Amino acid sequence: MPAWPPRAAGAWSPRAARAAASGCPPRRGAGKDTLAQRTTGQPVGRLRKRAEFLAVRGGEKRRGRLFLLEVLDRGTEDAPRFGITVTRKTGNAVVRNRIRRRLREAVRVRAADDMAPGTDYVIVGRRDVLDAPFEDLKTELSRRIRGTR
Repeated sequence: MPAWPPRAAGAWSPRAARAAASGCPPRRGAGKDTLAQRTTGQPVGRLRKRAEFLAVRGGEKRRGRLFLLEVLDRGTEDAPRFGITVTRKTGNAVVRNRIRRRLREAVRVRAADDMAPGTDYVIVGRRDVLDAPFEDLKTELSRRIRGTR
């Protein structure tokens, strides 16, 4: 009689047991640190640590009606990276997460192609992002990333 839960080679964990019991294959690309493949074929990375966000604060600021965009040129030819932040005064967690999701999708769909290599971007979302039509949000974000008024 086989031992339950089934054990794979190596250490056993509850997560591994649930995954094995579900019968579903593991997700492809789980844990990748890229947002999307741009049309140029380069991935867009994410800013994850507080120190990275604080470093970008020292760069250029591009203010807009929907968001504030902070830009810092790292001086390398690495893939561009971006991060999204929304302050608590914007609303509760549900509102903040909706703002983040809309901004992340706008970057994925349109603005990732406009990002320059070796540059970090931080988008500080405002509540107006929720009321703006998505097409306007994509256009505005792409325009700000390119640096045009």
